[in-house]
Amino acid sequence: MRWIRRAWPAILWAVIIALFSTHWFTDTNTGRIIFPLLHRLFPHRRFAFYLRADYLIRKGAHVTEYFIFSLILLHTIRGEKKGWRLAWAAIAILIVFGYACTDELHQAFVPGRGSAFHDVMLDTSAGILAQIAAGIWSALRTKRATQMPEA
Repeated sequence: MRWIRRAWPAILWAVIIALFSTHWFTDTNTGRIIFPLLHRLFPHRRFAFYLRADYLIRKGAHVTEYFIFSLILLHTIRGEKKGWRLAWAAIAILIVFGYACTDELHQAFVPGRGSAFHDVMLDTSAGILAQIAAGIWSALRTKRATQMPEA
């Protein structure tokens, strides 16, 4: 049961991602919020601008949710250990890829949603980017800790 204590944030985030894949977050439903907001912010733009902005917002959401998921998975996988290891990152990326595949498969059966492999690749790329950022962050922290003068 100790693994549940460590894994609950990843499980919760996976549930949140699954909720974003429901009919409540179809482009029609989110467009009811995004389009008026964009029109309020940019009142004199053409409709094509709003369509492009909506697309970028939706893809940005993919990147954000899977970037965070990947970092949470890294934290779950490493447990009480410190730092960053390539093996941990690889496992997190594989889980992100697998979950992105199942998420897109789920969307194929949701009315108003569609399934696209390029979304799986976008989600996986976000997971890879998160692991690269975590690796750089860990290396910088290690380097900084070794350069600290002794008191």
